[in-house]
Amino acid sequence: MGPPGFGGPGGLCILAGIFNRVEHPQMVANLIQFATNHYILVAIFVVLLVLLLINEIRRGGQSLSNGQLTALVNADKGVVIDIRPSKEYSSGHIVGALNIPQDKLVNRMAELDKHKGKTLIVVDSMGQQSGTICRELLKAGYTAAKLSGGVSSWKADNLPLVK
Repeated sequence: MGPPGFGGPGGLCILAGIFNRVEHPQMVANLIQFATNHYILVAIFVVLLVLLLINEIRRGGQSLSNGQLTALVNADKGVVIDIRPSKEYSSGHIVGALNIPQDKLVNRMAELDKHKGKTLIVVDSMGQQSGTICRELLKAGYTAAKLSGGVSSWKADNLPLVK
């Protein structure tokens, strides 16, 4: 059974009192009872959640929405760097974007020196590789961010692409 407040009958009253305005008090009581009965499992879940958050933060750079990208570029505070292969870039890219394919970035890093005072906004197809490039740019001393969702999110919002 256990002491009151730790899973015994009526013991949930201490913790359940916190949630007295919840619409489904029985569900909350069951959740609290599960957490107290399986505290090791809950602790593992919390640790994994924290590790996942740390990993996301370390993936590189701030994630920008389409609106934030547009605002930075319109205020002349950002430059879009499209890291997709040249063929994909040619089929449609964000207006004013520079095409520096991911595999050529190291050799072409000097081209970005004239944009040191601006945020380099890294764009790829779906937002999956841009974090790695952002991390490299941040290590090299640039201010970098990535477009969340890449060009596919740009297209999904019906924003213009040029060929």
